[in-house]
Amino acid sequence: MVLPMALLAQSLKVIPVGTGYAVWAGIGAVGTATLGVLLLGESREPLRLACIALIVAGIVGLKIFSDD
Repeated sequence: MVLPMALLAQSLKVIPVGTGYAVWAGIGAVGTATLGVLLLGESREPLRLACIALIVAGIVGLKIFSDD
């Protein structure tokens, strides 16, 4: 837990807090969902995968359109 928090703190020196936290939370959500599908056999329903892709698109959009 210390390493992710240290990396988040480091990144907040160059990006806005809202963007940094959203990216941090989004990566955690997408990572957890992906591990659930790959390791735990959770549903690979196309709508579910599309929702995960929307989270990734939101993360990318926040970074692209944030005021650096």
